[in-house]
Amino acid sequence: MTSPAERYAAAKRRQQAERSELGRFRRGLAFELDDFQVRACEALESGHGVLVAAPTGAGKTVVGEFAVHLSLATGRKAFYTTPIKALSNQKYLDLVAAHGRANVGLLTGDTTINGSAPVVVMTTEVLRNMLYAGSATLDGLGFVVMDEVHYLADRFRGPVWEEVIIHLDPSVQVVSLSATVSNAEEFGDWLTMVRGNTEVVVSERRPVPLWQHMMVGPRLLDLYSAHVDPTDVRADPPLSPDLVDAIRRAQRTGSARVLPGRRSDAGRRSGGPRRGREPLAERVRPAPRPVVVERLDRDGLLPAIVFIFSRAGCEAAVRQTLAAGVRLTSAAEAARIRAAVEAATAAVPPEDLAVLGYDAWALALERGVAAHHAGLLPVFKETVEQLFAAGLVKVVYATETLALGINMPARSVVLESLVKWNGSAHVQLTPGEYTQLTGRAGRRGIDVEGHAVVLYSDEIDPVAVSGLASRRTYPLRSAFHPTYNMAVNLLGTMSVHQARQVLETSFAQFQADRGVVGLARQAARHAQTLTEYERAMSCHLGDFAEYADLRRRIKNREADLSRERSHAQRSDARRSMAAVRRGDVVSWARGRRLSHGVVLETLEGSFAGPELRLLTEERQVRTLSTTEVPHGVEVVARVRVPKNFNPRNPAQRRDLASSLRNAVGRAPTDVPRGRHRPPATGDESLSRLREELRAHPCHGCADREDHARWSQRWARAKEEHEELLGRIESRTGSIAADFDKVGAILAELGYLREVEGGNLEVSEEGRWLARLYAEKDLLLAECLRTGAWDHLGSAELAAVVSTTVYSSRTEEQRGPGPLPGGRNGMLGQALDATVGLSARLAELEREHGVRVTDPVDLGLVGAVHLWARGENLAEVLRVAELGAGDFVRWCKQVLDVLDQLATAAPSARMAQRAHEAMGLVRRGVVAWSSV
Repeated sequence: MTSPAERYAAAKRRQQAERSELGRFRRGLAFELDDFQVRACEALESGHGVLVAAPTGAGKTVVGEFAVHLSLATGRKAFYTTPIKALSNQKYLDLVAAHGRANVGLLTGDTTINGSAPVVVMTTEVLRNMLYAGSATLDGLGFVVMDEVHYLADRFRGPVWEEVIIHLDPSVQVVSLSATVSNAEEFGDWLTMVRGNTEVVVSERRPVPLWQHMMVGPRLLDLYSAHVDPTDVRADPPLSPDLVDAIRRAQRTGSARVLPGRRSDAGRRSGGPRRGREPLAERVRPAPRPVVVERLDRDGLLPAIVFIFSRAGCEAAVRQTLAAGVRLTSAAEAARIRAAVEAATAAVPPEDLAVLGYDAWALALERGVAAHHAGLLPVFKETVEQLFAAGLVKVVYATETLALGINMPARSVVLESLVKWNGSAHVQLTPGEYTQLTGRAGRRGIDVEGHAVVLYSDEIDPVAVSGLASRRTYPLRSAFHPTYNMAVNLLGTMSVHQARQVLETSFAQFQADRGVVGLARQAARHAQTLTEYERAMSCHLGDFAEYADLRRRIKNREADLSRERSHAQRSDARRSMAAVRRGDVVSWARGRRLSHGVVLETLEGSFAGPELRLLTEERQVRTLSTTEVPHGVEVVARVRVPKNFNPRNPAQRRDLASSLRNAVGRAPTDVPRGRHRPPATGDESLSRLREELRAHPCHGCADREDHARWSQRWARAKEEHEELLGRIESRTGSIAADFDKVGAILAELGYLREVEGGNLEVSEEGRWLARLYAEKDLLLAECLRTGAWDHLGSAELAAVVSTTVYSSRTEEQRGPGPLPGGRNGMLGQALDATVGLSARLAELEREHGVRVTDPVDLGLVGAVHLWARGENLAEVLRVAELGAGDFVRWCKQVLDVLDQLATAAPSARMAQRAHEAMGLVRRGVVAWSSV
C-alpha cells in the first residue's frame, strides 16, 4: 500500500503531465498513445532529438505530429520531410486538416504553397538545397521530422538524408522515424555523435496482430501451427500440418490450378517440399485472381492489397477480375465512387480521357477494383488512394511502390510471388521487404487483426515464406558518398581540411570504422578456407593452379572473341542499313523466320545507328532500328514506291504491300543469309592456349574435373579474400579519400582552383555547379560551361534535358527518334555534344577511381520535344512508348532540372530559355495536381 506522500507525489506528476504540451496534445487525440509513443514525445518535450523505429502501421508518425504541435505551441518552425512527393502531398493535407491552411506550407520542387508558413512539408532534397543555399526560411527552425529515415540506405538518394542531419543547426531537434531495423542502437549512437543527445525508442510490437497464411488453390490455410503466437513469432516456427498436407495433395493431384503436360523442376530449385523426388507431370499454379478475391470476400478479409511486381500484371489482374464478373460494391457505393471520379477528373479534356483509358478505369473502380503503380497518371493514382482509404475500393492490385509509406491500410495483403525485378535482375524478397509489404495489413482502430497471404505455387517454398515472416534482422546500411555538388557547396564555406572533417562524421564512415574488426575476423576465416581448397585441388601429376589458370584464360579469351563478334555484327548491321534506299525490299531475322519490308525512307536521327521506315507484308508502317535487327538487313528485291505515297492511306498501303509480297515471291531462293547469323571466327592465341592445356600434365589426371571444381571454389574464395583485404585497407578515412578524388576531378575541369597554402576554392563555374542538385550535376554544369546548349530553343532545351534524368526500364537503349533538322540540326548537334561530354566525364571518373555516373539516355527526347511543341497526348505517348503516369513523372523531373538551370545559368538568355521551357512542359496532364 502506498504512503500518503507517495500518493501526493503521483498526483502531482499527473497534474504536471496534464498541464504539459504532451497532455494537451493527447486530449486532442481520438485514441490512447502507446508506451513507445509516450516515451518519444516526452523526450521531444524535454529538448532531445529522437529516433523512433517501429513496424509499419504502429503509429510512429504521431511522434512527428507532436513535434509539429510543439513547434506551434512554442513559436518555432517545423519542417516535415518525406522521401517522395506523394507522401509530402498526403502529409500536407493531413496537417492542413489538423492546423489550418494558414499554418501549413508545401515545397516539393515543382509545387510551392505557403512556403513561409510555420509548418512546411517538403521532400528531403528541398531541405538539403535550403541548407546549402543558406535560405532565410531556415530562420527560427526548431524541429525537423525525417519520415522514412531508413531511406538513407537508398543507393541513389540516400546521401541526402545524411547531408541534412550533418548540416542542420545544432539547436534543431531532429525526429527520425524509421521502419524496424536491427541496428537502431547503432544509428542512434551516430545521431547522438553528430546531433547531441538523441533518445532511441524501439518498438517491435504491431498494434494489430498479423496472421500469416498461404493459399493453396481456393483453400486459405494458416502458415504456422496453431500454438504459434502471431505477436511473438520465434525463429524457424513449425509449419501448419494442414498446410503441408494440402501442398502434398496439390503436387500429387494438381488440385490447385495447373498447367497440364509440363514438367517442372521449379519446386526443386526453390527448395520446396518436392526436393529429392521426381518432378511432376503437372505444374501447380497460383490460384486464379478472381478466386483469390472471392475467397477473401467470403472470409471477410477485404479490403485487400494484392502485390504484383509488374505494372502490366496489375492491369491484367484488374481485367481478369472484372471478366470473371466480380462486383464488390453496392449500388450506393458505386454511385459515390462515380461522383468522386467525375469530380477528380473534371479538369481533364475528354479527348485525353479516351487516351488514358478512363472508361475502363472508372468501371473497375465502380466495381471496387483498381490498379496502383507508377505508370498511372497521378490524378488516377490519387483517386484510387482516396477511394481505398474511404473503404469504397475493396481490392487494389499494386506494385511495391505502394509500400513507401502512402496511407492505404488494408485488412489483408496478398503476395503472388516472392521474386521481384530490381532493375537489373530478378531477386528474392528480403525479410525487410516482406515485412514492409505485409505491414499494410491490419487497420489500427478498425481491425482486431491483419492477414498476410502468400499464394502457393510449385515455385514457392513454405519454409522460405516462414523464414521471411519470422526474421527480425534488417540492418540499416549507409549509402553515403561525396557528390560534385556536395563538394563545391562544402568548399564554398570551409577549407578542404574542415570539409574532410565534416564528411568523416557521416554514418557511412561511422559504420566503416566499426566494421573493420569484423572484416579482419572474416579475412582470417577466408585465409583458412583458401588453404583447405588448395589442398583439395592439388594434383599428383603437376601444378593444378597453373592448369586451372589456363582454363580461365581460355574462357576469358572466348568471351572476348564473343564480344568482338558482337561488335563486328553490330557494325555490319549498321552498314547494311545505311546502304539501302527507297524501294529496296529487305529481309531481316525475326526469331527463326525472316520478315520482309519495303523501305520508304532512311532516318539519320538515331544515335544507335540508322533507322529504316518501311512497310511490312502485314501493311504496317514501322521504324526498324539496329537494336531490333542485330544481324542487319539484306536487300532481296526492289519495287517502285510512288512519289506521292501516303502511308496513312489504307488503299495505298494495300497496293504497295501486294507489290512487296510479289517481289518476295520472285526473289531467288538461294539468296545468301550469312548476315542473319554471326560469322565463325578463328583465333591463334585461343588455339595456342588450347594446345598448352592439352599438353599440361594435369590434363591427363583421372580426377581432373573434381580438382577443377575445387579450383573454381578456390578462385572465387581468393577473389573474395582480396576484396576483403582491400575493404579493410580502404575503410579508415574512406569517405574523405573519396572526397579528395571528387575534388581532383573538379580541379581538373576548373570548378575548383588551388590557392595559397594548397587549399581549394570554388571558381565562377563552380558556383553554377553549387546550384545544380540533380543526379548528373557535373554533366549539367559541363553543358553550361561548354555552351553545348546555348543555341537551343525552349522546346529543344526541354528535350535535351530529358537525357540527364530519363532512364529506361529495359536494358535496350532507344535512340531519340526523328529530330527536327536531323542529326545535323541544332538539337541533333546538342545531343551529340551531350553524349560526348557524358562519355568524357565517365572516362575521367574511371581514371580517378570515382563511381562512374550512368550514361545519358536518349529514349525520351522525341516525346518531350513533341510535348513541348504542343503535340497531343495520344501521339506523344505513342512516341514515348510509356504509360501516362511514367511520362508525367519524367516530365516532372525535367521541370526540376529546368528550374535549377534557370537559377544556375551563366547567361540571362539561358535562364530565360529554361523558364520558357518550363512553361511549355507544364501543361495538360503534366500540370494537373491534386494539391
